[in-house]
Amino acid sequence: MLGAILVLALMGLLLGGGLGLAARYLAVSDENPLIKEIEALMPGSQCGQCGYPGCTAAASALVEGSAAITCCPPGGLALAERLAVLLGVSLDAGALAAPMLARIEAAECTGCTRCFRVCPTDAIVGATGQIHCVLSNACTGCSKCLDACPEDCIALAPQEPTLDQWRWAKPRAA
Repeated sequence: MLGAILVLALMGLLLGGGLGLAARYLAVSDENPLIKEIEALMPGSQCGQCGYPGCTAAASALVEGSAAITCCPPGGLALAERLAVLLGVSLDAGALAAPMLARIEAAECTGCTRCFRVCPTDAIVGATGQIHCVLSNACTGCSKCLDACPEDCIALAPQEPTLDQWRWAKPRAA
C-alpha cells in the first residue's frame, strides 16, 4: 500500500514538473515582439503625456500606427528618431515640442511636500518645511507638480540643450 502511494506521488511530481517545463519553453506568445522592443526604448515613467495610460499602451499604439512617432515628450527627438528607424516611417520633427522641465522658485516654496508626492519619476527632492529642488535628469515635464503646488512656485521651462537633443539649424539659401 505504501509503495503504491509513493509511486503515484512520484509520478505526479514528474508529470507535473514536465508539464510546467513544457508550458514555459514551448509557449506561443500572442504579443508582438516589436511592442516590447519599443517599450524598452521609451522612458518608462508612465507619465501619460502621450495621451495613453502608460508606456505599454503607447508602444502598442505606435505599432498599430494610431499614435504619432513624436508622441512621447520625455523621450524627445532622440527617441522619435530611433522609433522612426525601427518602424520604418518618416519623422516630422516639427511636430515635436521643445522638452520642458519643472523649475521651483526657492523664495516662494514653503516645503509643503505636495509636489514630490505626485511626481511619477521622483524628480523632486526635499523635506517637509524645507525648500524643494528638481533633479533635471529625472524630470519628464509632465506638469503634475504644477497642479499639486498650492503656492504656484513651480513653472515649466525649456530644457537646456544636451548632446542627445541638440541639432544644427538647417542652412538657408542665400
